[in-house]
Amino acid sequence: MKQTKIAIIGAGGLTGKELTKLIAHHPGFELVHVTSNQVDGKHIREVFPDLSHLPDLKFQKHDAPVPKEAGVVLATPNEVSLEKAPQFLKEGRKVIDLSGTFRLHNQTKFEKAYQFSHTEFGMMDQVVFGLPELFREKLKNANFVSNPGCYATSAILPIALLGDLRKEIQGPVIVDAKSGVSGAGGRTEEIKFAYTNVYENFRAYKILTHQHEPEMEEYGFVGTEEKEIHFTPHLLPIYRGILATIYISFPKGIHTKQVEEKFQAAAAKEPFVRLYQSPEEVEIRKVQNTNFLDLGFRIKGNTLVIVSALDNLVKGAAGQALQNLNLMYGYPETEGLVTL
Repeated sequence: MKQTKIAIIGAGGLTGKELTKLIAHHPGFELVHVTSNQVDGKHIREVFPDLSHLPDLKFQKHDAPVPKEAGVVLATPNEVSLEKAPQFLKEGRKVIDLSGTFRLHNQTKFEKAYQFSHTEFGMMDQVVFGLPELFREKLKNANFVSNPGCYATSAILPIALLGDLRKEIQGPVIVDAKSGVSGAGGRTEEIKFAYTNVYENFRAYKILTHQHEPEMEEYGFVGTEEKEIHFTPHLLPIYRGILATIYISFPKGIHTKQVEEKFQAAAAKEPFVRLYQSPEEVEIRKVQNTNFLDLGFRIKGNTLVIVSALDNLVKGAAGQALQNLNLMYGYPETEGLVTL
């Protein structure tokens, strides 16, 4: 069986490491190229001694030539993706970008959220948003995929799966989410994300200014009138996982059966969506090291409360990227993901 070649640009980071592990164990993919400016020249097994079945590769600089015919995953900062994605697409490669650079279709919102000028905004008409539950058929024919954010996925999916019930929502929708350090900026060595600063501590950050907020608004309401979302992220003293509590108001009462039917239908057809009987059953520990998004809900009067959980490094990043790669290259969507 001929394997599909994959290169990971920025494989030395947390998300890159997670994807390296997944690709190394996937029967259809062959990891042929990894880069990191920080560990350039080191063997991949030296950098990731805790991972098994790794190929005989050494890290190279981001600018090193990529082997011919290899698809590319960019696990790079926003500005690097802005430079690299157009280059690889011009070479005729399939590209998945894990940064936020090509997620938003409103340039003003993008530049306000990400605080830099987007010089390649004309490429947005080529991009498919990499959320299989919403854009599966487009992903099968895609050459350029923008992988969703981790917080964004935890909110977009529960909202979008409400289907036509979204027309009745009375905004704003409130998203209150908590993440481990690997999903909240722990990719850097900033002291505020260091273990000594999160242990026995709990705090909010980027209140109403987080870059995933406009992403939630654009894709949570795709296909219907967009509603305002107010998002507050919090930093948990754990390594991985996100738990989001979503508060949705309706102008008049909504019945439990209406929501249950929508979520049950999604859980029945979507391999990575699990519905629990109560929101209290949704826990981070149940989704850690899996590609599942778990959810549960409760209604009181005009208010619907949904609780969702996912692993920010898997369904929130590398696992979702592999789900997209499977679709783009014609492999079973769950390949390499159901027995992590």
